[in-house]
Amino acid sequence: MPPLLHFWKKYRLLAWLSALLVTGFLTTSIASYIVSRDTIRRDIAEQGLPLTGDSIYSEIQKGVLQPTFISSLMAHNSFLRDWILDGEKDTGRVVRYLAEVKQKYGTVTSFMVSERSHKYYYAAGMLKSVSASEARDKWFFRVREMQQPYEINVDYDLANQDAVTIFINYRVLDYQGNFIGATGVGLTLDTLAHTIDEVQRRFNRSIYFVTPDGKIVAAGRAAHAPQGSIYRLPGIASIADRIINHSTKPTQLAYRQDHATVMVNSRFIPELGWYLVVSQNEREAVKPLLRVFAMNLAISALVTLLVLMITLFAVNRFRRRLENAAAIDAMTGLLNRQAFEFVFEQARSEVPRKQQALSMVLIDIDLFKLINDDHGHLAGDTVIRGVAATIRAAVRDDDVISRWGGEEFLLLLKDCPLGQALAVAEKLRHAIAGQRYCFDGKQLSVSVSIGVAEYAAQESLAGFFARADAALYRAKGGGRNRVESADPGQSA
Repeated sequence: MPPLLHFWKKYRLLAWLSALLVTGFLTTSIASYIVSRDTIRRDIAEQGLPLTGDSIYSEIQKGVLQPTFISSLMAHNSFLRDWILDGEKDTGRVVRYLAEVKQKYGTVTSFMVSERSHKYYYAAGMLKSVSASEARDKWFFRVREMQQPYEINVDYDLANQDAVTIFINYRVLDYQGNFIGATGVGLTLDTLAHTIDEVQRRFNRSIYFVTPDGKIVAAGRAAHAPQGSIYRLPGIASIADRIINHSTKPTQLAYRQDHATVMVNSRFIPELGWYLVVSQNEREAVKPLLRVFAMNLAISALVTLLVLMITLFAVNRFRRRLENAAAIDAMTGLLNRQAFEFVFEQARSEVPRKQQALSMVLIDIDLFKLINDDHGHLAGDTVIRGVAATIRAAVRDDDVISRWGGEEFLLLLKDCPLGQALAVAEKLRHAIAGQRYCFDGKQLSVSVSIGVAEYAAQESLAGFFARADAALYRAKGGGRNRVESADPGQSA
């Protein structure tokens, strides 16, 4: 047989096991990676980005809560209302009041516009007079007509070098509920940018605000923050129209950029009139997963190698144990029944050629059940081992000894006619009866009944054994502790 074919036949089980292990580990690792990646995608799209948007939105609402409260106090301040109703005399008084509000609460501006005079007062004096024809003054006339007490508006602050400012515009009413002016405070976008930076650092996501015409107006202070119009930025331009959708509910979107998927969540913020956009590159989120995937493959390869080594060792050891188990009785160390049958066939084939007699001695321990009942099965095992040792010591090296059943032993005596076999049987009977087997401090003794038969030409093992068993049966029926024989020609 070719060496390669021999190797395959010997170790093909290990080869199949290796293939199954490798396939199993690869399938499990890849499936786990795909499931985990899809879970990450779903979590980012359905939870991560919306929660980040909620966090920013909450921070915005929290950031404008105090300014709104300040504007409310200003709008309901009796001094301010009385000063307007009294004809706006002594401008210095209201200017000092606005300067004190700005200084005390740390706002970027504080203002008041009178409905009667249309004059715009702030912390440094009177800025200008508002006009309905001036585009930058339309906010005042919008506030005059609105029903709600205040609005949050993002506009350019003329008093602060046209810095983009978040204004809280509060309606001022007289004591009869008539509109007499608008007052409030303003915050720069620095506070919002700081909030964006903090959330971006915490969640590793890109956050920015977009105007209805697509211009990015607030994106934190990071160097990589997006700038310009989303209609001109690579990738996101493909979904720009779907971002500008006037929906206050979160919208889940995605686009491809640099061979990676970027997931996007957008919503309209009515208080600012802007769209809040939160995005995350899937590649960054999946990087730890790829490291885990590579580690899983390495661990799987190592485990596969260890399993194969252990399996090879175990298979070889198990093969040897199987070979021994197939031939040896574990309790006594004698041949078992299957091995005896193989040995008998070999011995029987030699009978015609060598013209030698072949005899069988069947030994049964008398009243063995009583030993188990009186002393326990461990005591019975001790007796069986002891009887086996006695038999082994009393016969020749080339005689075959087998444990045939529970308390039965079978000897195959080569070159031994019936007369000699009977003598051997008597010798065994006396040796066993004279032995004492120690168990748990007790001395146990037993006797045996023996049946002897000489092999007849062309006789099968079943027939041969049946005659020896019949002789044993007569020995037991005759009072036990005796030897009986069967003639070679006697039928069972």
